[in-house]
Amino acid sequence: MDDTTHELIPLSDSDKTVSGADEDIRGFEVKDADGEDLGTVDDLLIDDAASRVRFFVVASGGFLGLGEQKSFLPVDAITSIADGEVRIGQSRARIAGAPPYDPALVNDREYGENVFGYYGYTPFWAPGYAYPRYPYFR
Repeated sequence: MDDTTHELIPLSDSDKTVSGADEDIRGFEVKDADGEDLGTVDDLLIDDAASRVRFFVVASGGFLGLGEQKSFLPVDAITSIADGEVRIGQSRARIAGAPPYDPALVNDREYGENVFGYYGYTPFWAPGYAYPRYPYFR
């Protein structure tokens, strides 16, 4: 296990940017494995030390921010990004039953392990982890 501390911060709360403005997926629609709408990418959680996106936050429901629900997924769940749309390899039902997004816990190792485990992905700090190879996440 990697004992390095990885502090995750929302991209919107940092002075960081993605490689290019055309690579910023915030605001993109998120679709599940069956093509059903899940919401929009609200923010990206970045590993400041490694300069990597580790999670993306999905906002759904609500009106003008009221009643809005947020979930977050490891970037490993992304299967494609094109034409303002992010596709993930998880079902709507799976997302609905996921551990809730809690900004206060994103840097808690146990919480992170639960999220990765729930979705069936290896945590980014585990031995043998391979960062996803997508054009937007280098």
